[in-house]
Amino acid sequence: MKNTKFTVAEPATLLEFLAASLPGTSRTRLKQLLAHNVYVDGRRTTQFNHPLQPGQLVSIERASMSDRLHPDGIDIVFEDRHLLVVNKREGLLSNSPHPADRTVITLLNDYLQATRQKCHAHIVHRLDRDTSGLMVVSKSKEVSRRFEEDWKGLVTDRRYVAVAWGRLDQPKGEVRSWLTDGQYCVLSSPTDNGGKLAVTHYSVLSTSRRYSLVELKLDTGRRNQIRVHLRELGHPVVHDPLYGYRDDVSPIRRLALHAFRLVFTHPVTGRHMSFETPVPPSFTRLMEI
Repeated sequence: MKNTKFTVAEPATLLEFLAASLPGTSRTRLKQLLAHNVYVDGRRTTQFNHPLQPGQLVSIERASMSDRLHPDGIDIVFEDRHLLVVNKREGLLSNSPHPADRTVITLLNDYLQATRQKCHAHIVHRLDRDTSGLMVVSKSKEVSRRFEEDWKGLVTDRRYVAVAWGRLDQPKGEVRSWLTDGQYCVLSSPTDNGGKLAVTHYSVLSTSRRYSLVELKLDTGRRNQIRVHLRELGHPVVHDPLYGYRDDVSPIRRLALHAFRLVFTHPVTGRHMSFETPVPPSFTRLMEI
């Protein structure tokens, strides 16, 4: 599809307007366009129910080759014929069962297609939507299977950095609990209740008047593990809408959790792989308050 522009004549939602402007286009295709290619008055807009007013300009823009080779929302840190290591930004899903959703996997599949690689991206492990940081993604089901079958043997170090509310009582320690999926969030028990054992090691890197910068190393990789365990310590992650304080008034506009280190043995070549990213600048600024 070539770059196309439309002027809004009457109030409508964005999806309604696109359906009327592109007759014969399936709803699935319209949602795919919304995930990547639709701009309202020059700003990319992905919400299907975004309200439009007369006089606004809606454009559908085909991504240039340069844009397609540098996916918006992820930075490719390493790549070979078997896998990629990417630095995911906050606000982006790792994967989704809905093909129209914008995720790490859909962005990488666009990249692999643009670079004429005859393969598809496969999820190896996930980060929460609002957690940023390092992820490994495979280019085949076989490589994903090798990680799955020997995760602890291959992945030797995964560490996060978080900004937590208040000052922790101990400079370092361990949190151990059993986690189960509840209806709305993950539930934690100090004793074995049939859930999955989760173990997190923490170390305080620095403190300020209101916050602690904490390094966290995982022995296990359970859903929401770090967020639940910091809540268990009484020092939830800053700007955590699910496990944090309801009256969180921090100036940061994202979950203050970042996966900064990833160390593993390459499942095909046997090579030792080690990656690290810096603490996000917003975390550093928060600690200066």
